[in-house]
Amino acid sequence: MTALRIGTRGSALAVAQTNTIAAALAAKSGAAPEIVVISTEGDRSSEALSSLGGTGVFATALRDALLSGDVDVVVHSLKDLPTAAHPGLAIAAVPKRADARDALCARDSLTMDTLLPGARVGTGSPRRVAQLKARRPDLEVVGIRGNVDTRLAKVASGELDAVVLAAAGLERLGRLDAATELLGLDGWPTAPGQGALAVEVRAGEEKLASALEHKSSRILVEAERQTLALLEAGCSAPVGAHALIDDGMLFLSVRVYAADHSTGSGTGYLTSSHALYLDDTRDPAGELAERVSKELFDLGAAELMGAAQ
Repeated sequence: MTALRIGTRGSALAVAQTNTIAAALAAKSGAAPEIVVISTEGDRSSEALSSLGGTGVFATALRDALLSGDVDVVVHSLKDLPTAAHPGLAIAAVPKRADARDALCARDSLTMDTLLPGARVGTGSPRRVAQLKARRPDLEVVGIRGNVDTRLAKVASGELDAVVLAAAGLERLGRLDAATELLGLDGWPTAPGQGALAVEVRAGEEKLASALEHKSSRILVEAERQTLALLEAGCSAPVGAHALIDDGMLFLSVRVYAADHSTGSGTGYLTSSHALYLDDTRDPAGELAERVSKELFDLGAAELMGAAQ
Protein backbone atom coordinates (compact mmCIF):
# COMPACT_ATOMS: atom_id res chain seq x y z
CA MET A 1 0.00 0.00 0.00
CA THR A 2 1.33 3.42 -0.96
CA ALA A 3 2.09 5.67 2.03
CA LEU A 4 -0.36 8.47 2.65
CA ARG A 5 1.17 11.78 1.52
CA ILE A 6 0.43 14.75 3.77
CA GLY A 7 1.03 18.26 2.41
CA THR A 8 2.14 21.09 4.68
CA ARG A 9 3.69 24.53 4.62
CA GLY A 10 7.38 24.56 5.45
CA SER A 11 7.35 26.75 8.57
CA ALA A 12 8.41 25.14 11.83
CA LEU A 13 4.89 25.58 13.22
CA ALA A 14 3.17 24.11 10.16
CA VAL A 15 5.52 21.11 10.17
CA ALA A 16 4.98 20.60 13.91
CA GLN A 17 1.22 20.66 13.41
CA THR A 18 1.45 18.23 10.50
CA ASN A 19 3.71 15.85 12.42
CA THR A 20 1.01 15.71 15.11
CA ILE A 21 -1.60 14.78 12.50
CA ALA A 22 0.76 12.29 10.85
CA ALA A 23 1.38 10.58 14.18
CA ALA A 24 -2.36 10.38 14.88
CA LEU A 25 -3.05 8.90 11.44
CA ALA A 26 -0.21 6.42 11.86
CA ALA A 27 -1.66 5.33 15.20
CA LYS A 28 -5.00 4.68 13.51
CA SER A 29 -3.67 2.91 10.41
CA GLY A 30 -0.34 1.45 11.48
CA ALA A 31 1.41 3.01 8.47
CA ALA A 32 3.64 6.09 8.69
CA PRO A 33 2.56 8.85 6.28
CA GLU A 34 5.00 10.78 4.08
CA ILE A 35 5.32 14.52 4.80
CA VAL A 36 5.45 16.72 1.67
CA VAL A 37 6.53 20.35 2.18
CA ILE A 38 4.84 22.86 -0.15
CA SER A 39 5.79 26.51 -0.58
CA THR A 40 2.89 28.99 -0.43
CA GLU A 41 2.54 32.61 -1.51
CA GLY A 42 2.18 33.69 2.10
CA ASP A 43 5.51 32.05 2.96
CA ARG A 44 7.42 33.46 -0.03
CA SER A 45 6.30 37.08 0.30
CA SER A 46 7.43 39.54 2.96
CA GLU A 47 4.47 41.87 2.27
CA ALA A 48 1.69 42.38 4.79
CA LEU A 49 -0.94 39.65 4.50
CA SER A 50 -3.67 42.25 3.97
CA SER A 51 -1.85 43.50 0.84
CA LEU A 52 -1.66 39.93 -0.48
CA GLY A 53 -5.40 39.55 -0.20
CA GLY A 54 -5.42 38.05 3.28
CA THR A 55 -7.79 35.15 2.80
CA GLY A 56 -6.23 31.96 1.53
CA VAL A 57 -2.64 33.08 0.90
CA PHE A 58 -1.39 30.09 2.91
CA ALA A 59 -3.96 27.63 1.56
CA THR A 60 -4.00 27.96 -2.23
CA ALA A 61 -0.79 26.06 -3.03
CA LEU A 62 -1.70 23.29 -0.59
CA ARG A 63 -5.11 22.90 -2.18
CA ASP A 64 -3.65 22.92 -5.69
CA ALA A 65 -1.30 20.08 -4.69
CA LEU A 66 -4.25 18.16 -3.28
CA LEU A 67 -6.39 18.61 -6.39
CA SER A 68 -3.52 17.66 -8.70
CA GLY A 69 -2.90 14.43 -6.80
CA ASP A 70 0.56 15.37 -5.56
CA VAL A 71 -0.63 14.76 -1.97
CA ASP A 72 -3.56 12.93 -0.41
CA VAL A 73 -4.17 15.09 2.66
CA VAL A 74 -3.26 18.64 3.64
CA VAL A 75 -3.16 20.21 7.09
CA HIS A 76 -4.21 23.83 7.60
CA SER A 77 -4.46 26.18 10.53
CA LEU A 78 -8.22 26.56 10.35
CA LYS A 79 -8.12 30.30 10.99
CA ASP A 80 -6.17 30.72 7.71
CA LEU A 81 -8.83 29.01 5.57
CA PRO A 82 -11.46 30.96 3.61
CA THR A 83 -14.92 30.28 5.01
CA ALA A 84 -16.36 29.16 1.66
CA ALA A 85 -16.03 25.48 0.73
CA HIS A 86 -13.52 24.75 -2.03
CA PRO A 87 -14.91 22.85 -5.07
CA GLY A 88 -13.70 19.28 -5.13
CA LEU A 89 -12.34 19.33 -1.58
CA ALA A 90 -13.71 18.53 1.87
CA ILE A 91 -12.54 19.04 5.45
CA ALA A 92 -12.42 15.43 6.60
CA ALA A 93 -11.62 16.23 10.20
CA VAL A 94 -11.30 18.98 12.75
CA PRO A 95 -9.18 17.39 15.51
CA LYS A 96 -9.60 18.45 19.12
CA ARG A 97 -9.01 22.17 19.35
CA ALA A 98 -6.02 23.53 21.24
CA ASP A 99 -5.94 26.74 23.30
CA ALA A 100 -7.77 29.45 21.31
CA ARG A 101 -6.28 32.38 23.25
CA ASP A 102 -3.74 34.95 22.15
CA ALA A 103 -0.54 35.34 24.15
CA LEU A 104 1.39 38.50 24.89
CA CYS A 105 5.13 37.83 24.74
CA ALA A 106 6.83 40.84 26.31
CA ARG A 107 10.23 41.78 27.69
CA ASP A 108 10.75 41.79 31.46
CA SER A 109 7.59 39.71 32.08
CA LEU A 110 5.37 42.70 31.25
CA THR A 111 1.61 42.33 30.74
CA MET A 112 -0.90 44.24 28.67
CA ASP A 113 -1.58 46.52 31.63
CA THR A 114 2.04 47.05 32.67
CA LEU A 115 3.53 47.85 29.24
CA LEU A 116 4.79 51.43 29.40
CA PRO A 117 3.03 54.13 27.33
CA GLY A 118 4.56 54.20 23.86
CA ALA A 119 5.75 50.59 24.07
CA ARG A 120 6.29 48.99 20.65
CA VAL A 121 4.10 45.94 20.14
CA GLY A 122 4.38 43.85 16.97
CA THR A 123 1.65 41.99 15.11
CA GLY A 124 0.73 41.21 11.51
CA SER A 125 -2.97 40.73 12.24
CA PRO A 126 -5.52 43.50 11.51
CA ARG A 127 -7.68 42.07 14.31
CA ARG A 128 -4.88 42.27 16.85
CA VAL A 129 -4.00 45.78 15.66
CA ALA A 130 -7.59 46.86 16.27
CA GLN A 131 -7.69 45.14 19.66
CA LEU A 132 -4.45 46.75 20.76
CA LYS A 133 -5.72 50.19 19.70
CA ALA A 134 -8.98 49.65 21.55
CA ARG A 135 -7.33 48.30 24.73
CA ARG A 136 -4.19 50.47 24.84
CA PRO A 137 -4.37 53.43 22.42
CA ASP A 138 -1.09 54.73 23.90
CA LEU A 139 0.92 51.83 22.47
CA GLU A 140 2.84 51.95 19.18
CA VAL A 141 1.66 49.03 17.07
CA VAL A 142 4.27 47.79 14.58
CA GLY A 143 3.42 45.62 11.57
CA ILE A 144 5.60 42.50 11.39
CA ARG A 145 5.88 39.27 9.38
CA GLY A 146 7.88 36.11 9.95
CA ASN A 147 7.72 32.87 11.88
CA VAL A 148 7.36 32.53 15.64
CA ASP A 149 11.09 32.47 16.33
CA THR A 150 11.67 35.56 14.17
CA ARG A 151 8.99 37.48 16.03
CA LEU A 152 10.19 36.44 19.47
CA ALA A 153 13.73 37.41 18.46
CA LYS A 154 12.55 40.98 17.87
CA VAL A 155 11.57 41.15 21.53
CA ALA A 156 14.75 39.51 22.74
CA SER A 157 16.86 42.00 20.75
CA GLY A 158 14.95 45.03 22.07
CA GLU A 159 13.60 45.99 18.65
CA LEU A 160 10.11 45.48 20.07
CA ASP A 161 8.77 45.52 23.60
CA ALA A 162 6.26 42.76 22.90
CA VAL A 163 4.53 40.68 20.24
CA VAL A 164 1.09 39.06 20.24
CA LEU A 165 0.99 35.43 19.07
CA ALA A 166 -1.40 32.48 19.18
CA ALA A 167 -1.01 30.45 22.36
CA ALA A 168 -1.66 27.23 20.42
CA GLY A 169 1.26 27.89 18.09
CA LEU A 170 3.61 28.60 20.97
CA GLU A 171 2.53 25.42 22.71
CA ARG A 172 2.96 23.27 19.58
CA LEU A 173 6.51 24.60 19.22
CA GLY A 174 7.34 24.15 22.89
CA ARG A 175 7.67 27.93 23.32
CA LEU A 176 4.74 28.69 25.61
CA ASP A 177 7.24 29.79 28.25
CA ALA A 178 7.75 32.94 26.13
CA ALA A 179 4.22 34.11 27.00
CA THR A 180 4.03 36.71 29.74
CA GLU A 181 0.22 36.90 29.65
CA LEU A 182 -2.52 34.72 28.18
CA LEU A 183 -5.30 37.06 27.07
CA GLY A 184 -8.76 35.97 28.21
CA LEU A 185 -11.24 35.20 25.45
CA ASP A 186 -14.06 37.21 27.05
CA GLY A 187 -12.17 40.47 26.67
CA TRP A 188 -9.88 39.46 23.82
CA PRO A 189 -11.73 37.13 21.41
CA THR A 190 -9.48 35.60 18.77
CA ALA A 191 -9.74 34.72 15.10
CA PRO A 192 -12.62 32.39 14.21
CA GLY A 193 -11.20 28.89 14.32
CA GLN A 194 -7.96 29.84 16.10
CA GLY A 195 -6.32 26.92 17.85
CA ALA A 196 -7.98 24.38 15.54
CA LEU A 197 -6.54 22.45 12.60
CA ALA A 198 -8.34 21.40 9.44
CA VAL A 199 -7.44 18.13 7.73
CA GLU A 200 -8.53 18.50 4.11
CA VAL A 201 -8.89 15.81 1.42
CA ARG A 202 -10.42 15.41 -2.01
CA ALA A 203 -14.23 15.17 -1.88
CA GLY A 204 -15.27 11.55 -1.49
CA GLU A 205 -12.06 10.56 0.31
CA GLU A 206 -13.04 11.74 3.78
CA LYS A 207 -12.34 8.28 5.27
CA LEU A 208 -8.62 8.98 4.92
CA ALA A 209 -8.75 11.24 7.98
CA SER A 210 -12.27 11.11 9.41
CA ALA A 211 -11.06 9.14 12.45
CA LEU A 212 -9.41 12.32 13.74
CA GLU A 213 -12.70 14.24 13.91
CA HIS A 214 -13.61 15.86 17.25
CA LYS A 215 -17.32 16.63 17.09
CA SER A 216 -17.44 19.39 19.70
CA SER A 217 -14.49 21.23 18.15
CA ARG A 218 -16.18 21.09 14.74
CA ILE A 219 -19.35 22.65 16.15
CA LEU A 220 -17.42 25.44 17.88
CA VAL A 221 -15.35 26.44 14.88
CA GLU A 222 -18.32 26.21 12.52
CA ALA A 223 -20.30 28.62 14.70
CA GLU A 224 -17.41 31.10 14.68
CA ARG A 225 -16.58 30.74 10.98
CA GLN A 226 -20.19 30.80 9.77
CA THR A 227 -20.65 34.12 11.55
CA LEU A 228 -17.55 35.42 9.76
CA ALA A 229 -19.01 34.25 6.44
CA LEU A 230 -22.39 35.89 7.13
CA LEU A 231 -20.60 39.13 7.99
CA GLU A 232 -18.88 38.80 4.58
CA ALA A 233 -15.53 39.37 6.28
CA GLY A 234 -12.35 37.55 5.27
CA CYS A 235 -10.09 35.62 7.63
CA SER A 236 -7.87 38.70 8.02
CA ALA A 237 -10.78 40.97 9.01
CA PRO A 238 -10.83 42.63 12.47
CA VAL A 239 -13.36 40.12 13.86
CA GLY A 240 -12.90 38.11 17.05
CA ALA A 241 -15.08 35.16 18.02
CA HIS A 242 -15.41 32.78 20.95
CA ALA A 243 -17.71 29.74 21.06
CA LEU A 244 -18.02 27.20 23.86
CA ILE A 245 -20.23 24.30 24.86
CA ASP A 246 -21.40 24.00 28.45
CA ASP A 247 -24.13 21.84 29.98
CA GLY A 248 -25.70 21.05 26.61
CA MET A 249 -25.72 24.66 25.41
CA LEU A 250 -23.71 26.29 22.66
CA PHE A 251 -22.58 29.84 23.44
CA LEU A 252 -21.22 32.24 20.82
CA SER A 253 -19.83 35.74 21.26
CA VAL A 254 -18.51 37.73 18.29
CA ARG A 255 -16.88 41.15 18.31
CA VAL A 256 -16.37 43.38 15.26
CA TYR A 257 -13.62 45.98 15.55
CA ALA A 258 -12.88 49.24 13.78
CA ALA A 259 -9.31 50.05 12.77
CA ASP A 260 -9.82 53.46 14.37
CA HIS A 261 -10.84 52.74 17.98
CA SER A 262 -12.69 56.05 18.20
CA THR A 263 -15.03 55.10 15.34
CA GLY A 264 -18.61 53.92 15.61
CA SER A 265 -19.89 52.85 19.02
CA GLY A 266 -17.37 54.97 20.87
CA THR A 267 -15.53 51.91 22.15
CA GLY A 268 -14.18 50.87 18.76
CA TYR A 269 -16.12 47.61 18.58
CA LEU A 270 -19.55 45.98 18.58
CA THR A 271 -20.35 42.70 20.34
CA SER A 272 -23.16 40.16 20.06
CA SER A 273 -23.57 37.09 22.27
CA HIS A 274 -26.24 34.38 22.02
CA ALA A 275 -26.79 30.80 23.16
CA LEU A 276 -29.05 27.83 22.40
CA TYR A 277 -29.49 24.21 23.38
CA LEU A 278 -27.67 21.85 21.03
CA ASP A 279 -30.61 19.44 20.94
CA ASP A 280 -33.13 22.13 19.98
CA THR A 281 -32.05 22.41 16.33
CA ARG A 282 -30.47 20.32 13.60
CA ASP A 283 -27.86 22.98 12.87
CA PRO A 284 -26.93 24.71 16.14
CA ALA A 285 -23.79 26.33 14.74
CA GLY A 286 -25.58 27.76 11.72
CA GLU A 287 -28.61 28.98 13.65
CA LEU A 288 -26.51 30.68 16.29
CA ALA A 289 -24.30 32.28 13.64
CA GLU A 290 -27.39 33.73 11.99
CA ARG A 291 -28.64 35.22 15.26
CA VAL A 292 -25.29 36.80 16.09
CA SER A 293 -24.60 38.17 12.61
CA LYS A 294 -28.10 39.64 12.35
CA GLU A 295 -27.70 41.46 15.65
CA LEU A 296 -24.28 42.76 14.63
CA PHE A 297 -25.66 44.12 11.37
CA ASP A 298 -28.57 45.70 13.26
CA LEU A 299 -26.04 47.38 15.57
CA GLY A 300 -24.10 48.82 12.62
CA ALA A 301 -21.36 46.26 11.96
CA ALA A 302 -21.32 46.94 8.22
CA GLU A 303 -20.52 50.60 8.82
CA LEU A 304 -17.93 49.77 11.46
CA MET A 305 -16.17 47.23 9.23
CA GLY A 306 -16.30 49.74 6.41
CA ALA A 307 -14.47 52.20 8.62
CA ALA A 308 -11.83 49.55 9.26
CA GLN A 309 -11.03 49.05 5.60
